[in-house]
Amino acid sequence: MHIPAKKSLGQNFLKDEQILQKIASIISVKPSDLILEIGPGKGALTKYLIEKNCYYKAYEIDERMKPILTTYSNHIIYKDFLKSNLKEDFKDISFDCFYVIANIPYYITTPIIEHVINADVPLAKMVLLVQKEVAERFAAFPGTKEYGYFTVFLNYYFNVRKVMDVPRTAFIPVPNVDSAVVLFTSKERTFLNQKKYFQFLKECFANKRKTLRNNLKNYQWDAILKILKENQLSDQVRAEEIPSYVFEKIFLSLN
Repeated sequence: MHIPAKKSLGQNFLKDEQILQKIASIISVKPSDLILEIGPGKGALTKYLIEKNCYYKAYEIDERMKPILTTYSNHIIYKDFLKSNLKEDFKDISFDCFYVIANIPYYITTPIIEHVINADVPLAKMVLLVQKEVAERFAAFPGTKEYGYFTVFLNYYFNVRKVMDVPRTAFIPVPNVDSAVVLFTSKERTFLNQKKYFQFLKECFANKRKTLRNNLKNYQWDAILKILKENQLSDQVRAEEIPSYVFEKIFLSLN
C-alpha cells in the first residue's frame, strides 16, 4: 500500500532493514516491560519491536497508516503524542520498566523529550533517531562547540550516548541531512529545585563568549569559585567547559 510522506508531518521513512534491526537491538526487555514507539509510520521498526514479546504501545498522528499498522499491532493510539497523558493512557497496564523508541521529526525532537520527562513514568531507556547535528549536541562533551545548555539539561536526567550514524540515503524520501541514533539511559538525580536549576543553567550559558563569572554577576562568586577550584577549573572558565555534575554542585552551593 503506497502512502506518500507528508512534508507537514516531517515524515521520512527509514527503509534500511539492517539499521532498523540494529536500532531494535539496542534495548533488552523483560515480558513485564513496556515499549512505547512514537510515530511508527508504516511499521518498519514496529515489526522488530513486537518480536520482543513485551507490552507494546505506539502513538501515530497520521491515521492514513492505520490499515498498515493494524497488521502489526492493535495497540496503536492515533493521536498527537505531545497531547498525550501517558499515565492515563497506560493505567490499565501493570509494567515494570518503560522504554521509548522513535524516529522523530527534527522540528519536534526537543518537545518530545521534554514531554517524556514531564510524564513522570519509570523510564529506563530512550532510543531516538534524530538529526545528526542535534545528536552531537545531545551527547556533547565539555569543551566542544556542541556542548550547551540543553546538553547539561539532558545530563541531569540521563547518561547520553550517540550509538551510530545513519546516512540520509537510508530514508524515503531522502532528507537534506544525515541522522544519528542516540541512547538516553535514566540515572539517579540530585535532589534540587529543577525549575530554578534550569533557569540557573540558562544564565550560565546566556553568553557563550563570556566567562562564567561575567554571566553570573548576580550570584555569590566566592561560593562558585570554591566549587570551581575543588574541580580543578579556572576562575576564567566558560560555561561550555564545565561538566554537568559541576553545575549541580555550584547550584547546590548557592541554595
